[in-house]
Amino acid sequence: MASSQLITAALAASGAVYGLIYVLANRLVYLPTRYPDGFWERQGEFGAQDVWLVSGDRVKLHGWWVEVPGARTVTLYLHGNAGNVSYRVGHLREIPAAGSAFLIIDYRGYGKSEGRPSEQGFYRDADAGYDWLTARGYRPEQIVVHGESLGTGVAVDLAARRPCGGLVLESPFTSVTEMAGRTVPYLGSWFVWGFDSLRKIRNVHAPLLIIHGDQDGIVPIEMGRRLFAAANEPKRFWTVAGAGHVDIVDTAGPQFAERMREYYESLWQARPGE
Repeated sequence: MASSQLITAALAASGAVYGLIYVLANRLVYLPTRYPDGFWERQGEFGAQDVWLVSGDRVKLHGWWVEVPGARTVTLYLHGNAGNVSYRVGHLREIPAAGSAFLIIDYRGYGKSEGRPSEQGFYRDADAGYDWLTARGYRPEQIVVHGESLGTGVAVDLAARRPCGGLVLESPFTSVTEMAGRTVPYLGSWFVWGFDSLRKIRNVHAPLLIIHGDQDGIVPIEMGRRLFAAANEPKRFWTVAGAGHVDIVDTAGPQFAERMREYYESLWQARPGE
C-alpha cells in the first residue's frame, strides 16, 4: 500500500475512533430516568397536575404544574442531567411554600417525555415551558427561571434570549467544556463541549440568585463564583454551608423556603404599583 494510502487509512481510522469516543462521552452528559421508574406516586402530595407541552420541533413533553393561588411569581424549573421530575421532591415542596407557582418539565428523553436528549433540544424544551406559561397569561416579568446543575446551562441560555423576572442558578457550572476538562484532564474538552454559561451570562439582565453548596464535589463552588463575577447586577450569592451537589434543599432546611420567599419579594420591590 502506498504511503498516501496508509496516511488516508490512518486518518480515517483516527476519525472513526474519535467519533465513537465523542458519541459515548456525550451520552454520559445525559442520564435520563424513563417512566415508570421514579417516584411518581408522590405527585399527589404536592397537588401537582400533569401538563403536556409540544416543543418547536414537535417533540411531546411532560411536566408537573403546581398552582399557588394569588402568587405573583411563577417558577419555570429546569432540572439536572439525571432522574426526572419525580425526583425533585424537595423543590416541589419548598418553592410553592415560598410563594411561587411552579412548572417543572422533563426534557426530551426523560420521564414521560418523547425524543432523545441533546443540548439544542433542551433549549427548545425550555422555550416550550416558557411559552406554556405565557399562554396561561403570565407576563415575562413574573417568570423566574430556575436551573439546577445541568439545568443551569439551559436556564442561562433561556434568560439570555428571552425576558424574565429573575434567574436562579443552583449548583451552576461555567461550561460543560470546562467540566469535561476537569473530569478528564487534557482530553475531556476535546470530546465534550457546550452549555457555555460563562459566555452567555453577560446577556442576562434579570435579577440573579446563585445558590451553591460549599461541599459540592461535582461542580466546585469556584465555578459558581466565577459565573457570579461575570454576571450583571443585581445579583446575590448564597453559600449553603455543608451542602454538596444534590442536597441543597435538605441541608438548608427551612432556610431554603425563607431565602426563596425573600428573593421573590425582592423582585417586586422595584414595582411598588404591582
